[in-house]
Formats: sequence, C-alpha cells, structure tokens
Amino acid sequence: MTQTSPNRRQFLKTTAGVAAALTLNPYIHTGEVYAEDSPNERLNIAAIGVGGRGSGIGRQAAGLGNMLACCDVDTEHAQRFASSIKRECKTYVDYRKLLDREDIDAVTIGTPDHWHTKIAIDAMRAGKDVYCEKPLTLTIEEGKQICRVVKQTGKVFQVGTQQRSEYGAKFLKAVAIARSGRLGKTLKAVSSVGPAASGGPFSSTKPPAHLNWEMWQGQAPWAEYKKERVHHNFRWWQEYSGGQVTDWGVHHTDIAMWALGLEQTGPTKISGVGNFNKQKDCYNVAQNFDCTAKFNGGHQIQLVSNANELIISGEKGKIRVNRGNLTGKPVEEIAADKAATDQLNADVEKLYRGMRMAGHMQNFFDCVKSRKLPISDVFTHHRSVSVCHLANIAMLLGRPLTWNPENEDFVGDAEATAMLSREQRKPYEIDA
Repeated sequence: MTQTSPNRRQFLKTTAGVAAALTLNPYIHTGEVYAEDSPNERLNIAAIGVGGRGSGIGRQAAGLGNMLACCDVDTEHAQRFASSIKRECKTYVDYRKLLDREDIDAVTIGTPDHWHTKIAIDAMRAGKDVYCEKPLTLTIEEGKQICRVVKQTGKVFQVGTQQRSEYGAKFLKAVAIARSGRLGKTLKAVSSVGPAASGGPFSSTKPPAHLNWEMWQGQAPWAEYKKERVHHNFRWWQEYSGGQVTDWGVHHTDIAMWALGLEQTGPTKISGVGNFNKQKDCYNVAQNFDCTAKFNGGHQIQLVSNANELIISGEKGKIRVNRGNLTGKPVEEIAADKAATDQLNADVEKLYRGMRMAGHMQNFFDCVKSRKLPISDVFTHHRSVSVCHLANIAMLLGRPLTWNPENEDFVGDAEATAMLSREQRKPYEIDA
C-alpha cells in the first residue's frame, strides 16, 4: 500500500466531507478547477504514457497534485513532459519501476489502447488509484478483467470520458432530458463520428534510438517498425486499437448508453458494415462504418462515421448534442419555461450524484479523497466500450450477431466468442 505521512493521510480523511459539500455552477464551467491544497496535503501522482493526450491529462493532474514521476517508452516524450513540471519529476522507461515507488498515490495512464489494461491492473495491485484514458480496453475480456480487479482492490478508477463532466454540462443535460421521458418511452441514439484515416502500404525502418520499440508493442503481435504505427497513428491499426469506432465513438456511445438507461447492460443484437483495407502494411481498422445495436425494450444505438454529434430521438421529440451545442425543440421548450429549467438543473445535479462539477480530473481527485465512485466508473464504461467492440466484431465477421448481456457472450457462435479476447505476446501478457 502507498506510504503516506500522517498529516497528509489525516488530511485525506478530513477533507472528504468538504470536497463533497463544495459546488460550482456546471452550466457555465468549461475547464478544470485546480485544488488549493498546500504541497504537503496534495496527492503524490505519476503519469504513465506522456505523448499526445497522455501529456494533456498528465498536466491536468499536475495542476491538482504533486507530480513526482513520469514514464514513457519514448524518452523524448518523458523528458519533454518532465521539463514542463515545476518540481522535480523523475523519468522512467519501464512503468513497473515507477509502480514500485511507495510514495505515489495515483497514476494517470495515457498510453496506446493495447497497454491500458495491463498497466491499470498492475497499478491497482501496486496500491495506486487510476485515471485512464478512453477507450479503456482493447477487448471485451479486458474490460471484465479490469472490473474484477477494481472490486478486488477497492481502488478509485476514473475513465477519461470527459463528456460526463465538462463542455458546459451539455451532455449531462442531454442525458437528463432523455431519461425524463420528454423524448418518449422507446429511444434511438445515433452516435456519429468522423471516418478513420486511410493509408499504406508503409515501409519498415529502424526504430529511433529514443524509442523502445520492443516494449511499445507490449502484448501485441511483434511487427517491424514503421513510423506510421506509433504515437497518434496507433489508432488506425487493429493490433493496438479499434479505430474511430472505439477511439472517438465511445465518447458519444457512452453518453447514449447513459441517456437510454442502458449503462448496466448491453445489446441483444448487433450488426454492421464497414470497409477495411486488407492489404499488408496498411491502416487496417474500419475507415467508414454503419452499425446498429438493439437492446431489450426496443431501444437502439447506431454507430456511424458521419458528422460529429449524438442524436437522441423518440416518439415525442429529438435532440442533438456535441461539444459545442445542445439543440432541438425540447431544449427550446425547456429554456422558455423557468420551472422546466429548474427541474433540468436539479436532474443534472442528481445525475452527477451531488458531487461538485469542476472538471473530470478534479472529480477523480475528489473521489480519491472521498473514496466515492467517480462519475466515469469502469463498470459503466465497460458496458459502453463493449458496444463498440461488438460493432467491430460484427463488421469483421460480416454478419449479424446475437449477444447475451448477462453472460457477456455471443449466443451459439464460437467464432465470435473467440474474438472476445486476443492471444498475448509474452512476457507482456495481462495477469488478472
């Protein structure tokens, strides 16, 4: 377990009630609100994976806690991140050495997707609370493994689906409107994002000296180095990611599941079409896609590669939401009625479980101190990202599939069941 000074440990206990009592106006807030703890009272944290988005969440965490260390298999990323921290920040290439430190309370994980589960499980077992970027997993089996370890360890775990906390509460309002019955009883959501990148074949080259290519690949199948495989472009390879279906798609699909009241279950039918480049050494995720997940009760979620937005509709009305706008006749009707507006605001506060709405990373830090369930917990995220994984499996197999959401397995389809997990390269396999 993390070793903490008596003063700071006592602080974490006594401030739990204070953190829960603080409130901010969620309807005008657009960014992070940094805690005003003294250095000795702040959580000791570390960042694992600090290129691109990983550096972004690492800097957010550094504004709230004492950033003691960072880790990246690309030493240029680690050195660049460490130099941006105003205190001494030790760099590592192997995250396991970072996790051995007993003075670290929590970690952020911003690695490519195929590393999320392994590092997150190792971190929890090392006594650390975890903030991990989305999509949380590479496979459905990995999601089940993470859920088990969260229950076993009791660690606080926030998933980086920031739409649950930020963007002026537009998504929270959309969820509250949908759950109120104002749109109707049987709802359909269209989770729409742009297409994936296309490209290739790409040529193999020697890895740069500052990148540990062997460890970057982790449990994924070994491949010759191509600069188009790493950093931002890992998203376009099935070996490391699910493409836009999981990368951006899980943002809107997560909100759709919440809005339709499906956050604790899964679909019963999944079908879809997508175009994959099957040439060797090319980006190989679905570039364009159109998939439909059907749920008990008649609800439906469609995942498409179109404009970036979420549409939720029923027999009574329709709303549209993205990070810039929340529109639709029901929204206009609520805005014109003070009582309805007050009720919506109350519903949003209840949806956020009475916690202060001061940014997604702040919610994680608040929950580490209070030991409450964060607003984007692993259990509901596992259900949301599973819909995205199921869509990819249906497209790859080219046929509709039947899913049992209780058993989390396909019905009478051994070929599909085999795709719920992947063979893992040693010695990087997940031990769950």
